[in-house]
Amino acid sequence: MKNIKLIRVINDYTQLKVQMETGISQSVLSKYECGELLPTSENLMILAKFYNTSVDYLLDLTDEKAPYPPKTK
Repeated sequence: MKNIKLIRVINDYTQLKVQMETGISQSVLSKYECGELLPTSENLMILAKFYNTSVDYLLDLTDEKAPYPPKTK
């Protein structure tokens, strides 16, 4: 889950900050970032909303950080 750590680092957040904002414990976040534990669907939704990104990005299924593709005219 490289993108879970990457987006945290890009935003200059500590695991403690993410824990305080999301309620997901620091130890669980660390396991997600190291790939030791797969996030629950509930926690994926919480993290996606917190970072304003997509679940697909957090799961490394896309490199697009935006939750939705930009609208074209």
